[in-house]
Amino acid sequence: MESVSLLVVDAITFGRTVVGLLTRPYETYRRITKHGRLGEVLFITILAAAYFALASLIKVAAFRPFLLTEQFLLLIVGAASGVLLSVGSLCVAGLLLGGSPAWNKLMIAWVYTLIPTTVWFLSTSMLYVVLPPPRTTSTAGIAFSLLFLVFSSALLWWKITLAYLTLRFALKLDLVRNIVVALACAPILAGWSIGMYKLGIFKVPFL
Repeated sequence: MESVSLLVVDAITFGRTVVGLLTRPYETYRRITKHGRLGEVLFITILAAAYFALASLIKVAAFRPFLLTEQFLLLIVGAASGVLLSVGSLCVAGLLLGGSPAWNKLMIAWVYTLIPTTVWFLSTSMLYVVLPPPRTTSTAGIAFSLLFLVFSSALLWWKITLAYLTLRFALKLDLVRNIVVALACAPILAGWSIGMYKLGIFKVPFL
């Protein structure tokens, strides 16, 4: 019963946190890095797994259980490696620059930055099913493309904001050193992204 109660508490906290990330990201990230629980990561994992399941169905395009399972596991392993590499490189860079990151708090904070990423990937996959390419150059087609561009730009800005707040509160560094951390980690994550692309796991990096 206690484990069920903790799961319910984590679910409620997760829901409130997602709303807070939209309405009060600064205050919400301060709370995450002080009082966040690893149990909250479960619900972000479920959201990402929903995308991986949909993406596997789209990519395999047939009900072949072995291939579907293989593709799903590849996406899971690829995403997990990206998270671990991101958190690990940020933690090391932060320590080298005089920060004092707590690994578990950094993990929770970074995983929350995957929400806009997952929302974008889910939206793209669902639109692929509902309105597959090629898309027309009619007024409706151009309006759709512009609307999707605005939507994607808004999610990208949200992602950048959450990533900065992760560095700001989890690493406890000033703006200049946060920029240095980001620049130091960028080549590592770029290398990971290229590797995922060459392996055929992610065409667009799941970060």
